[in-house]
Amino acid sequence: MRGLEQFEDSNLLVGSSTSDDAAVYRLSDDQALVQTVDFFTPIVDDPYLYGQIAATNSLSDVYAMGGRPITAMAVVGMPADVLSLDVIHEILRGGADKVKEAECALAGGHSIKNPEPIYGFSVTGLVDPNRMITNADAQPGDILVLTKPLGTGILTTGIKRGLVEGPIVEKAVELMSRLNISGQTIAARGLVKCATDVTGFGLLGHLISLCRSSGVTAELNSSDIPAIDPEIIRLIEEEECVPGGTMENLRTAESDTQFGSEVSQAMKFLLADAQTSGGLLCCVPESNLDAVLQILDEEETLSKAVIGRINPSGDGDGPLVSVM
Repeated sequence: MRGLEQFEDSNLLVGSSTSDDAAVYRLSDDQALVQTVDFFTPIVDDPYLYGQIAATNSLSDVYAMGGRPITAMAVVGMPADVLSLDVIHEILRGGADKVKEAECALAGGHSIKNPEPIYGFSVTGLVDPNRMITNADAQPGDILVLTKPLGTGILTTGIKRGLVEGPIVEKAVELMSRLNISGQTIAARGLVKCATDVTGFGLLGHLISLCRSSGVTAELNSSDIPAIDPEIIRLIEEEECVPGGTMENLRTAESDTQFGSEVSQAMKFLLADAQTSGGLLCCVPESNLDAVLQILDEEETLSKAVIGRINPSGDGDGPLVSVM
């Protein structure tokens, strides 16, 4: 959106300038709208699960801002001459069921004919502007906590190549269809002010963006980074199963990242892996860490990994992220 003339409105609390997960527009002193839109092409063969994952991914942007989703509108593009109405219905049913699970009203949508299936949602949520979460408010000393393990990009590529099947596939589907409701909970309790969800740019890309927006640096402990399954590392090292998006993410991130000598190439790819419907990366004040971990435990998030911390900005010439 660079270079586009825009109407200046002081009530737009979060716009496109910080590359945050969603926009936030203030309605009153204690209420603001959270707005987002997201969609993508199928990453699994099962139409119902594709719908579930697409909806989860769209809803996640609202949770990442600390919001509560209230309405969702479907964005649908389908090759109606290729897919049967039954298959399309299953995609829509999967999305609708996930929106219902989030206690969010499915308010309608828009559909077009498209050569390749695309599906997602425009979601509106509510948040207290005094307790919203952004990617631009990390503070030195904050502890980095990740709520889902990494590896969906590598794993879904392995599925497409016929390299993996069985329980590990079920793990990936469970991960991608698990709502990030914990973002709403920790924001409502005032425990976290800065977070982002980990999606297409990978953990490194989203953390670099967060550091740049917040004017800080970060350090990661590679030994604490959770993967969906140990099979992920084998897929990288033995099968060279690394999607193009992940490779590009790593190339882009390398200029802002310093890797320790002990960090393997496989770990670098995992940190840059393009996630679908990934978890939340939360910057937690150390005094709030136990309370946040308790909430993540109560809500049975797939991970509550403490993976690093936020540091001061430094001299401005060094890397934004250090990985040890």
